[in-house]
Amino acid sequence: MEKTRKLILVGDSAFAEIAYEYFTHDSPYEVAAFAVERAYLKRSELFGVPVVPFEELPERFDPQATWFYAALVYTQGNALRRRLYEAAKAMGFSPASYVSPHAFVWRNARLGEHCFIFENNVIQPFVTIGDNVVLWSGNHIGHHSAIGDHCFLSSHVVVSGFCRVGPSCFFGVNSTMGNNLSVGADCLVGAGALILGDVGEGEKVVGVWKKR
Repeated sequence: MEKTRKLILVGDSAFAEIAYEYFTHDSPYEVAAFAVERAYLKRSELFGVPVVPFEELPERFDPQATWFYAALVYTQGNALRRRLYEAAKAMGFSPASYVSPHAFVWRNARLGEHCFIFENNVIQPFVTIGDNVVLWSGNHIGHHSAIGDHCFLSSHVVVSGFCRVGPSCFFGVNSTMGNNLSVGADCLVGAGALILGDVGEGEKVVGVWKKR
């Protein structure tokens, strides 16, 4: 695929390595650098690409001609990814997204900016995905549902139809949300959890969550 855009990957951990693979081999983006906050900078290159201080990005790259992706997981309840995403935008860089060609995204589903949608996700009609959302591989987002900004859904999560997930939530592998339910902001849903009732803001969900 022809490379037409320069990209900075914020982070240099495992997700950054994975993002490098996807953007390099399956997108029009060419990774020009990894960026890490100066206090956490421990190496000068990764995959032959320079690792530079995040704070120096505007001095090293033209914000008007360079995109970025903050390749960070759910650390600090998604707050770290949100902070660096917002900081890079404030520097003037444009947010990039990756949507796998092996994901099923229905024509009227709406995806926000700075999203990473892995392979085998199913995003059904009338779904809304917010900004800065990660959908790891193999999730099902049912029709008329909405996923809020800054969420992270790990693999094989099922969100059924007419559901609402608030911002900055984390869903563990194989968790399931029934129809017509809502999960408030800043919730942590454990692996294998089954949601059968609405969940308030800031809750931790394990096992079976029933109506209260």
